[in-house]
Amino acid sequence: MFPGGGQPNMQQLLKQAQKMQEELGKAQRELAETKVSGTAGGGLVEATVTGAGELVALTIAPAAVDPEDTETLADLVLAAVRDANAAAQKLQAERMGPLTQGLGGGGIPGLPF
Repeated sequence: MFPGGGQPNMQQLLKQAQKMQEELGKAQRELAETKVSGTAGGGLVEATVTGAGELVALTIAPAAVDPEDTETLADLVLAAVRDANAAAQKLQAERMGPLTQGLGGGGIPGLPF
């Protein structure tokens, strides 16, 4: 329902929607530029991803490289990438959460999102 029982001001609703879209776009651009890291094996492997989840760097310490045990190295790489992605998801939730909260619960009256 609308305050006062009247009809919504469509121009005002469109302005609000446009502002929200601009804020979401800005937050997405910032996330794409922000880098977060995750580590495994006490820092033997470090993965760096953007806030959007794109893997941009992977550092492996020489001590982690054992030609006889590549399976452990692969596990460390996977763990570091997962750790970095978890940090990226947390960052996304922190940055995007306040902007998207209204979308799931009737942020814009009359629209399904």
